[in-house]
Amino acid sequence: MKQFIDFIPLILFFIVYKISPQAVDILGHTFMVGGIFSATAMLIASSIVVYGILFIRQGKLEKSQWLTLIACLVFGSLTLAFHSETFLKWKAPVVNWLFALIFAGSHFIGDRLLIQRIMGHALTLPQAIWVKLNIAWIVFFLFCGAANLYVAFTYQDFWVDFKVFGSLGMTLIFLIGQGIFLARHIHDADASTQPSTKKTED
Repeated sequence: MKQFIDFIPLILFFIVYKISPQAVDILGHTFMVGGIFSATAMLIASSIVVYGILFIRQGKLEKSQWLTLIACLVFGSLTLAFHSETFLKWKAPVVNWLFALIFAGSHFIGDRLLIQRIMGHALTLPQAIWVKLNIAWIVFFLFCGAANLYVAFTYQDFWVDFKVFGSLGMTLIFLIGQGIFLARHIHDADASTQPSTKKTED
């Protein structure tokens, strides 16, 4: 569930982006709604609300959530300040690559891999499997970053659609693959630790 919280502001961003640009009067002030810049403002506002609620309910935010929020504020603010969507196009690649760097760094820093710290309370796996799983997340984030960058600057008419639904699709496919991978190894681990029921003869 946590993996999909980040998509709430993205979906709102997508909805506002798809609205035909039009002027809206609010309390005597005229605002433009629709298009990339009002969608970016929605992305910033909804991110603050979503992560603010999480912070109030949990008393804290996870490091990944802080990173996502800060990246949204920085790249979104630069997009609005300079009136250039180029800054926002770099947000997804940079965030994904930072996540890849953090997962990779856990191979050299700390006593446990990052994926093991995240999932270790719920799963017991051989260390070799944790290593493979952590590497899989590194590759996933590297691929997502590269895919977002390529689409953003090559297919500019579709980059927002890909930013939302492409990223969501890649995440779903990866999580399903991870589930299949873990199910197989959990089954093998259970089978190897099951006590023998064979009776010994006197």
